[in-house]
Amino acid sequence: MHQHHHPEHYHHTLDFGHVSRLFIWGIVLNIIFVIAEFGAGFFSNSLALISDAGHNLSDVATLALALGAFRFMTFKATKKFTYGFRKVSVLVALVNAILLLFVVGGIAYKSVERFLSPQPIESVLVIWVACAGIVINFLSAMLFYRNKEEDLNIKGAYLHLMADALVSIGVVISGIVIAYTRWYWIDPLTSLLIVVVLIVSLTRLLRDSVSISLDAVPGNIEIDTIRKIALNLPGIIDIHHIHVWALSTSENALTAHLLLNESVSNEEISTTKNKFKKELAQLGIQHVTVETETSVCQDDHCH
Repeated sequence: MHQHHHPEHYHHTLDFGHVSRLFIWGIVLNIIFVIAEFGAGFFSNSLALISDAGHNLSDVATLALALGAFRFMTFKATKKFTYGFRKVSVLVALVNAILLLFVVGGIAYKSVERFLSPQPIESVLVIWVACAGIVINFLSAMLFYRNKEEDLNIKGAYLHLMADALVSIGVVISGIVIAYTRWYWIDPLTSLLIVVVLIVSLTRLLRDSVSISLDAVPGNIEIDTIRKIALNLPGIIDIHHIHVWALSTSENALTAHLLLNESVSNEEISTTKNKFKKELAQLGIQHVTVETETSVCQDDHCH
């Protein structure tokens, strides 16, 4: 007995309309703040503020690209692109990581240059603008908190914005220290610390986006867990040819062969496969293709 089960398309819980609105709010809030922060950085002569504004500008680009990716994910599949355009979200995550790499390089270069030649800054203005940055970044991050585990781009946006809030706290502290000590080298040092925070967040995003681009098993899924689920179901003797990959930053697919006991009836096979799919849906695997074979008929040429 040899059966092929066609993929089931589960309706994903991610509300694209709701998520799109969140990204639009995040973009608007951050654009307003970036303009204010660049202006304040220029007038106060603070490289830390300008660096943070540059980082926030990259976040605006990140949010805009992610919004575009979500738009693509709603496009229908075609005869050529049978999975639709979901993979665009993976490419966007990779582009975001590369974009951040250039931002980090620019900030690091200017920080070292300023560190070697410190310049006076208007510390009071720096403190007030950085305080505003804490509020804006924290509120923006909270927009994505609820959905952050459902999609890599949403998680990336949340992590970036929370990192920005922490960076703004660092800028406030450096502004206070400079106000009392006149140690102007603290400003480029803070800028270098921003670079370190960026590198940590960049490394994580780059690693995840490259892995998904190479069709690696998504980080929150274990092959051993899938094997245990299958072997705990009645009638399944073994599972092999397991392949799991990401269709997008929020949807996963699986193909596998199930080896069944020869005494299992056709009706029981159907029930077993449905149970298996439901268990996989709990793991975040929405698209499942399963082939079944009996213990008597195990090779690929047996029909």
